[in-house]
Amino acid sequence: MFDKILIANRGEIACRVIKSARKMGIKTVAVYSDADRNALHVQMADEAVHIGPPPSAQSYLMKDRILQACLDTGAQAVHPGYGFLSENSEFCEMLEAAGIAFIGPKRHAIKAMGDKITSKQLADEAGVNTIPGYSDVLRDGEHAVEIARKIGYPVMLKATAGGGGKGMRIAHNDDECRDGFERASNEARSSFGDDRMFAEKFIEEPRHIEVQIMADSHGNAVWLNERECSLQRRHQKVIEEAPSPFLDEATRRAMGEQAVALARAVDYQSAGTVEFIVDTQRNFYFLEMNTRLQVEHPITELITGFDLVEMMIRVANGEELPITQADVGINGWAIESRVYAEDPFRNFLPSTGRLVYYRPPAEDEHVRVDTGVFEGGEVSMYYDPMIAKLVTWGADREEATAHMRSALDRFLIRGVSCNLSFLSALMAHPRFVQGNMSTNMIGEEYPDGFHPTDLPHQNPAIFISVAASMLRGYRDRAAQIGGQLHGHERCVPTEWVVVMNNEHHPVTIVAAQGGHDVEYNGKTFAVRSNWEFGQHLFSGTINGEEIFVQVERDRQTYRLFHGGSQADVSIVTPRAAELLKYMLVKAKPDMSRFLLSPMPGLLVSVAVKEGDAVNAGEELAVVEAMKMENTLYAQRDGVVAKINYQPGASLAVDDKIMELE
Repeated sequence: MFDKILIANRGEIACRVIKSARKMGIKTVAVYSDADRNALHVQMADEAVHIGPPPSAQSYLMKDRILQACLDTGAQAVHPGYGFLSENSEFCEMLEAAGIAFIGPKRHAIKAMGDKITSKQLADEAGVNTIPGYSDVLRDGEHAVEIARKIGYPVMLKATAGGGGKGMRIAHNDDECRDGFERASNEARSSFGDDRMFAEKFIEEPRHIEVQIMADSHGNAVWLNERECSLQRRHQKVIEEAPSPFLDEATRRAMGEQAVALARAVDYQSAGTVEFIVDTQRNFYFLEMNTRLQVEHPITELITGFDLVEMMIRVANGEELPITQADVGINGWAIESRVYAEDPFRNFLPSTGRLVYYRPPAEDEHVRVDTGVFEGGEVSMYYDPMIAKLVTWGADREEATAHMRSALDRFLIRGVSCNLSFLSALMAHPRFVQGNMSTNMIGEEYPDGFHPTDLPHQNPAIFISVAASMLRGYRDRAAQIGGQLHGHERCVPTEWVVVMNNEHHPVTIVAAQGGHDVEYNGKTFAVRSNWEFGQHLFSGTINGEEIFVQVERDRQTYRLFHGGSQADVSIVTPRAAELLKYMLVKAKPDMSRFLLSPMPGLLVSVAVKEGDAVNAGEELAVVEAMKMENTLYAQRDGVVAKINYQPGASLAVDDKIMELE
């Protein structure tokens, strides 16, 4: 067995590999850029080697520097994680020439499966179902239009070396095809150094279901069940689960057998994932093969009981698989939510900054948290915005979902915007509950983005009673101040009015042992909690049922989060409630004449010049953040009066890129 391995990655996946290596008694070497000098994976590893400046092209993609780090530290093998060099056949060849093992498949398999055109041809030859399309490289935008017309719209334009939702666009007409080709090829060039594109028919109402396989160098290969990955936004997976609620046993077996057949066709070794598109009739078509460990591998580990990272390391060491297909079962249900630093208020654009608070839920037999960050650390603009992977397990789907909802409510993050409320809303959405999902679901259900205030709480009494209890506790404490005039001590009334969503809710609040009894709408809510002022998480019970509500307080107003819903709640006296109708509402300033940067990032291009007349919906600029290009459009008609930034400029949130008049 290896004595020391180097992890050619960062973030949560580097930490994940270190955990398995440590369990196996293997020492680890981390690599890091300037931006990751104090990162968690650097702290966890036995050794760490600096490899360059923050941009990944100058650090984590520098093959020579990573190879030199192996030689300098005596690492005998490299685990690439996912992304970066994980599917780079040249890197494998360099390691092999230096006598260093690559913990992953051999370079011929990476090369064959990493090229989506070649992999589709090989899949055809192996008897794997494939999607109709054009298997050669598209020359340019006009050629893409020509091919798209032959295939028939809608089509999917995809980078041959793409992955992670980058280098992909759906086109429904010629204009979208031309623009999509340009945007996708640019993303592919900057992310993978390869801008080759191809096209295939886009399956409407598709599900994205993938099969995990594991193979060794002795001719053994198994499929480890499937993962349902249909909940996606911008082709990026958001929530995954295993097994799929859609598949029957016959379809599951057919997909697994085809996945293994494809693996055998390229003499595959190590962990790999064969992705399929599945239509409403359970017809499935090969999408691509990822020749690496997937982000969502934990849900497979939880339902099978196998450590996939350990198996990868043992296979790379030349060992046989310790299992056969007969050993693979399905034990319970697992769900993974990807917690991203992104702003639901700004259509999920990336958010960067310092994690002022980072308090994940406690891990136990039902909850697992894979992360690469820590409280006080920074979410950088240079890398993927993932904060953590929250994974839950239950005996069945309903139980796993219940654990996920509770864990999301308990997950406390402050300092950067994040998608916790959105994840909670998805878990409660009727389509998710029923298992009626497709890759289009998020776009269909949230066409204008997501805001937690748009989701009415299933039980508003939770917000009302929790806010009332917190307010009464605050008032009781204030009434205990010393030095009060005898006979004129401050008395706390029991009658209050909770104001939420401009609606008034009269309540009676009475102190009780361990909390308060709140009478509202003819019912009594026994709120019991050890919550203390200043805490961001209210944990306790209401009528004996456990409850977790996140809290932000501004004087007498509480912003509460629970179950994907958000509400601003204030508690006032009945007299103050009567007077509220006379209060003026301050109007927000009109910023529509400015083009504001919605995120920190790099200004890639400006499509207009000063003096140009523009129409609403016209492209004005492109901003790149987290390796994704974001096109900014005019929100109104006007004339470009002033351009404040030029291409190449670094932008902060709300920087005024240009002004219209």
